[in-house]
Amino acid sequence: MSFPRAARLLAPGDFLALRRSGKRLPCRFFHIEYRSTDFDTARLGLAVSRRVSKRAVVRNKIKRQVRESFRLSKAALPPVDILVIARTTAAQQSVEDLRADLAILWRKLTALNTAALNRNPAAGTMRADS
Repeated sequence: MSFPRAARLLAPGDFLALRRSGKRLPCRFFHIEYRSTDFDTARLGLAVSRRVSKRAVVRNKIKRQVRESFRLSKAALPPVDILVIARTTAAQQSVEDLRADLAILWRKLTALNTAALNRNPAAGTMRADS
């Protein structure tokens, strides 16, 4: 359960495509933008600006918590590109509060994907002609 390079959003084009055609999910300390992808697993991108905190130590703490939470939840997530954007309130929160908020976001994302599959039964693993 690592966080390999293939699970990261790195190219500027990936971020741009996500910002243009992605959907949003809000929460208390973060919001995410996501869109389905052709990859086998979810990929993660982070945006923690200086507006969140002027101190790099605080911004890095937030990014570490997001990466660790994603790494632990990656197996349950649908194949989507995800951009996690920290809100300014994230800088004053404890590690437990950040993790709880991220767990809520991962559950919402998984539930949305399940609902989308239920609406479109042909998108499942069974062939449509059977």
